[in-house]
Amino acid sequence: MRKPVYSLTRKLGRMSWNKYNLYNIAQKELPHLNNKTLFQQKWLAKRETRAYHGDEITERQFKNKFFDPKLPTVHSSTDAVAHPPVAVLSYAELERRLDFVVFRSNFCSSIYSARQLCVHGKVLVNGKKLAYPSHKLKDGDIITVDPHAIQMLKGEKNEELNFTPKPFSQPFMFVPEYLEVNYNTCQTVFLRSPISRPGRTEIPSPFPPEFHSLAYEYYARSK
Repeated sequence: MRKPVYSLTRKLGRMSWNKYNLYNIAQKELPHLNNKTLFQQKWLAKRETRAYHGDEITERQFKNKFFDPKLPTVHSSTDAVAHPPVAVLSYAELERRLDFVVFRSNFCSSIYSARQLCVHGKVLVNGKKLAYPSHKLKDGDIITVDPHAIQMLKGEKNEELNFTPKPFSQPFMFVPEYLEVNYNTCQTVFLRSPISRPGRTEIPSPFPPEFHSLAYEYYARSK
């Protein structure tokens, strides 16, 4: 039997604004790695980060379709603020998935709702209905979501819809720099892949760069 997604005992963070998930993220303490072997450190980092970045994608699917051990080269533009480790981009290819972009655009409250919108035909890519949440977008693709399928928009048909945010969601309602969102038309343009910048990365994640580096090493060795 599958364990609850928002388990208060496992405390694995998910891509969701669910109140139990937000509680888990707020109360979470990262595993202590000092007394672990190197393999245990890599495995724990992989478990924690993968629970957030695409938990419903199998390990085989992730390694075959979304993981590339050849990460881009980082050129630091300033000596004052260093770039985070380039391994923070280990999950960059996942950000091209259609369901990820729908969620990052704040059109739904969880990655699971984003998948449902795609499967039920509420999402268009370049004007064509696409019912595959795993579809990898290209630079410049335009994503359109049916306004009446967005949970936060309330109102009657053929009338102006009112935006009602989910409780506790306001701190998480931001748009990453690799997306351009127009909330008047419920459209998003996928501009490019996420990149690393001095002092930060563009991929939203509740985990520090060190955890992403360990997870990258786990997958790079088994690739």
